[in-house]
Amino acid sequence: MDLRNGFDIKRYIRTIPDYPKPGVMFRDITTLLSNLHGFRAAVDELAWPFLKGEIDYVAGIEARGFILGGAVAHNLGRGFIPIRKKGKLPSRVIGQDYALEYGVDTIEMHADAISKGDRVLLVDDLIATGGTAGAAIDLIRKSGGEVVSAAFVIDLPELGGAAKLKAKGVKVHTLVSFEGH
Repeated sequence: MDLRNGFDIKRYIRTIPDYPKPGVMFRDITTLLSNLHGFRAAVDELAWPFLKGEIDYVAGIEARGFILGGAVAHNLGRGFIPIRKKGKLPSRVIGQDYALEYGVDTIEMHADAISKGDRVLLVDDLIATGGTAGAAIDLIRKSGGEVVSAAFVIDLPELGGAAKLKAKGVKVHTLVSFEGH
């Protein structure tokens, strides 16, 4: 799939069968990130729809969302907000719980990171079931921020995550999709 910049990003994403458990096809972006042209193309394509300045911040979900989100924020000339696993941030935080297959997890961000009315672009490497991204959207909204869009390198459409985010009223921007998870 050639994107606006003509670079075939999908070609540089490695698939690892049966990781982390049998039946899962893990989509590994480390091979994309290690390729100078691939990394640049992915960041440029994630940022491109937002060049008009309609956002105030880029938020990235730990950990690959930090790599991509930080680069997108730099590209757009905006600040970056990390969304981390519970207990990893040093100042006062707000958190959001979300369901896992076997339990509940929590993500957090600094309580003073976003002010009421701030417009935020959420970035991560992949949208699968939408659990973590949905929780990040709820967290940003809880702080008074508006999620302008969520941007991902990869969509796994059969897992329904992008549809769940759209049902929350969030635009979703993805670069490539893979059938079969």
